[in-house]
Amino acid sequence: MNTYSRSLFAALAALVASTAVSMAAAEMTVYKTPWCGCCHAWAEAVEKAGYKVSTVDLEDLSAIRKQAGVPAEMEGCHIAAVDGYFLEGHVPLEAIGKLLSEGPEVAGLAVPGMPQGSLGMGEDPVASYEVYAVPRDASEAPSVFYKAGTQK
Repeated sequence: MNTYSRSLFAALAALVASTAVSMAAAEMTVYKTPWCGCCHAWAEAVEKAGYKVSTVDLEDLSAIRKQAGVPAEMEGCHIAAVDGYFLEGHVPLEAIGKLLSEGPEVAGLAVPGMPQGSLGMGEDPVASYEVYAVPRDASEAPSVFYKAGTQK
């Protein structure tokens, strides 16, 4: 390996390492109801993955959802805020990483309902459900951003 190749390899390795560290060190606030166990499990899994997580217990999440721009049909169990995006419901770690690394022009991601096997709901790696990107413009429809259970 010549000097140029070694330098290029070192630069790429440093870039990959710094990107992984900066994504994993992202600060996240999770808004949840105080009595929900799956919300707690989701927040713990996200924290274990390296995010700096703080939780806020509220009896009613509707004001937070309205402020974030979460459409009613996209509502899940809890809502989180990270790097200017919202995460509604049981969004998997892979989709969070993709969101933060790609930085799309969307308001956030949503997993409507409470899919069995999703992060915080049993964590089945083959559980199949869709993660939607919610546009900032409320007149636009959400679109599929990530398909859980189909990635290798």
